[in-house]
Amino acid sequence: MYGKAGKNRLAGLKHDAKRPYSLPVLTGVWFLSGVRMGIFGKTVGYIKDKLGRTRNKITSSLTSVLTMGRKIDEQLLDDLEETLISDDIGIETTEMLISDLRTAYRQKEIEKTEDIVDFLKQHIKNYWPHRDRILHTSESGPTVILVAGTNGSGKTTSIAKLAYVLSKNDNEVIVAACDTFRAAAVEQLTIWSERIGVQIVKHKSGADPAAVAYDACQAAIARKVDYLILDTAGRLHTQTNLMKELTKIRDVVAMNIPGAPNEVLLVLDSTTGQNAIMQAKMFTEAIDVTGIFLAKLDGTARGGIVIAIKDQLDIPVKFVGLGETPEDIAEFDPDKFVEALFN
Repeated sequence: MYGKAGKNRLAGLKHDAKRPYSLPVLTGVWFLSGVRMGIFGKTVGYIKDKLGRTRNKITSSLTSVLTMGRKIDEQLLDDLEETLISDDIGIETTEMLISDLRTAYRQKEIEKTEDIVDFLKQHIKNYWPHRDRILHTSESGPTVILVAGTNGSGKTTSIAKLAYVLSKNDNEVIVAACDTFRAAAVEQLTIWSERIGVQIVKHKSGADPAAVAYDACQAAIARKVDYLILDTAGRLHTQTNLMKELTKIRDVVAMNIPGAPNEVLLVLDSTTGQNAIMQAKMFTEAIDVTGIFLAKLDGTARGGIVIAIKDQLDIPVKFVGLGETPEDIAEFDPDKFVEALFN
């Protein structure tokens, strides 16, 4: 499952038992199964521009608290804690930051308010484990990515972005239109597949989603594609019967392709704030979500929700959506994200 160009490059590489092969690609670096994929990478400048609303909100609120010459004391720390929580940084992360900041001040590691932003940036970056950014892939056969999310979350557009970038990096991709219950959902994914140039497996609207998933698995195996991405029916996380249908799709995939799905991505609308976290908890109970695709991050002033998700869920944010075009997808990188938010 290396793609056409990847297979050619792999033939010329020597194997080192202590580390995986690495494949140089013009647009980034693609490491083999279960390791970070840099093909989705974006610069800090790009992310900073896309996160303008959130950055402006955080900058404004911090400036109002960390005024030049203000003494660091308990009142300042209380004000800073309230500000970070209001910026969607998350209660747990905020409490850790304030506790660490208080300790650093008492030990004279921090002496001026001007030092606090750099302190916050470094500590927030350190809260994310390196493995949070891994996209799991199959060692043999197609990599299967199951994508879930509520209607209106940006799910279908996010699938198109993921499929587009993968296909542009020498991978054969099939998308499966398993969202058969929502009016025009199949048509929407069909339009996207034609626009980005990837294959699609679909049935008529109203068809059994699990049957579409079955046919898509068979097509992925027969055509020896690299990636199969399944768009599942958008549903409310409170609808038990529909959540069971989602579990059925997952089971069909597992029965037809050993080890699948390799990744279960949940698309969340970043503009919904804390409600997105409640959705994630419910979806995880149904399908064991392995990663989050946080959509519409460019259109909100609530980008701090990424940090809150890290607080409350044991689910890594793996991708963020930063615009309307197929190219507007970035692999979540804590260092770049924090620099974009606080700079």
